[in-house]
Amino acid sequence: MKKSILLSAAMLLAAASWSWAVESPNVELGKKLYEWQGLGSNGKSCSSCHPGGKGLEEISAYDDGMLMEMINFCIRDALKGEMLAPQSQELESMLLYLRSLPGK
Repeated sequence: MKKSILLSAAMLLAAASWSWAVESPNVELGKKLYEWQGLGSNGKSCSSCHPGGKGLEEISAYDDGMLMEMINFCIRDALKGEMLAPQSQELESMLLYLRSLPGK
């Protein structure tokens, strides 16, 4: 029973990942990832710590490369997840979403 639940969860994650993989980077995908608890292993999302972009008021001072590194460090350290691949559509989408927040 436990194995079938884990297998079902893995299949759902794979399907979700595949559906993202066919998209080009976009703000909507970035927002989904920002709010998704599956980026990490501790049940939190980016929006758990930064609802509506709270605490990110200074990101306009960072270039895209530095901001992508910061996103990945938060995924790895705060969310206890795997860092996103550089130049992946997921990472670029998160960058687009963060840049779209008011005052950013």
